[in-house]
Amino acid sequence: MKRVVVTGMGTINAIEHDVASTLAAMQAGTLGIAPITLFDASATGIHVAGEVKDFDPTMRLDRKQTKRMDRYTQLALTSAIEAMAQADVVGHVAPERLAVIYGSGIGGLTTTQEQVIKMHDKGPKRVSPMFVPMAIINMAPGLIAQQFGAHGASYAVVTACASGTSAIGQAMQHIRAGLADVVITGGAEASVNEIGIAGFAALTALSPASDPAQASLPFGSHRSGFVMGEGAGTLVLEDYDHAVRRGATILGEIAGYGSTSDAYHMTAPDPSGAEAARAMQLAIADAGLTPAAIGYVNAHGTATAANDAMESRAIDQVFGPHGVRVSSTKALVGHLLGAAGSVEAILTLGALNAHRLPQNWTQDTQDPTCTIDLVDATHVATTTTAALSNSFGFGGHNAVLALRGGDALG
Repeated sequence: MKRVVVTGMGTINAIEHDVASTLAAMQAGTLGIAPITLFDASATGIHVAGEVKDFDPTMRLDRKQTKRMDRYTQLALTSAIEAMAQADVVGHVAPERLAVIYGSGIGGLTTTQEQVIKMHDKGPKRVSPMFVPMAIINMAPGLIAQQFGAHGASYAVVTACASGTSAIGQAMQHIRAGLADVVITGGAEASVNEIGIAGFAALTALSPASDPAQASLPFGSHRSGFVMGEGAGTLVLEDYDHAVRRGATILGEIAGYGSTSDAYHMTAPDPSGAEAARAMQLAIADAGLTPAAIGYVNAHGTATAANDAMESRAIDQVFGPHGVRVSSTKALVGHLLGAAGSVEAILTLGALNAHRLPQNWTQDTQDPTCTIDLVDATHVATTTTAALSNSFGFGGHNAVLALRGGDALG
């Protein structure tokens, strides 16, 4: 079986605009959640979000080009440029062997909102001719492929909040199948807007807290819902032999992938955690590992009552009581929906390579019904070389990556 390694990473999120700064901020516990500024959210009853601050897409993209992109595509392409610069693979891979498999849960929601309002107020003739190409989810992978001359497969993956993880898993499988040597993959989301916040607020899924430090409380006793985040995470995956031949720096390995379906409810997870647990088991087995080899789980950890309780049960089913260290980085950046899994994969690989686990920065006591062992300041240092990254989405989509740090590859 072909081994699939990571040779480039890029991210933009609520705490920082690049990977190195994000990893440093994560270890420091820098909070990216803050009062909403992208629109007047007062009528929604929601006060805070994980907005990408001071975002100027023209720092990396052509000014004219950015006007024809929704914010989620701008974020995707910005992170892809960072990842591809680090990978330095252009010119070292045949264009037809370079693919793009990219995720988003919703896509161009801001564009959709703006154009529906324009149609309502001014009539259908005033709808922009760029509405459809700016709003559709597959435009992110399409424009990434255009940016880098990728003539291999190019498509979008949509599994709600599991989209980024699903995309990475499919990209790994694409390389294993011999269909590409390099795949640009990840996820992007930009849903901090009126309809995005109002829609999730109507589901009572969002935290109504006004204090940013008390808003996102994964596995906390007083958790009250998730905090919407936005951003993107891009990884460049490469066939191991191809990477070695060209002398690439290897950052880690996508060692395994597991995907299951709850087949239970539109929005609620199966409270037993059975299929979430099976997704973890599949990822571990796919990596040729055992649960004992996994030293850390980056949890989906949304800070909703239903998800955290289910995920705790699922982790205990796989690892047994007190069998693995766990944290949720959503406490810092919020929940990036379709981009969550890709950013969390980057954070997990960074933690493995730094031998420092991300703390569960929840400023609250742990819910006693969530019996997992959360990472605190006394358990940050680690020698583990393998970890899981969990993502679970509306519709019952479960996706899990088994990751190995660069040290594990020798």
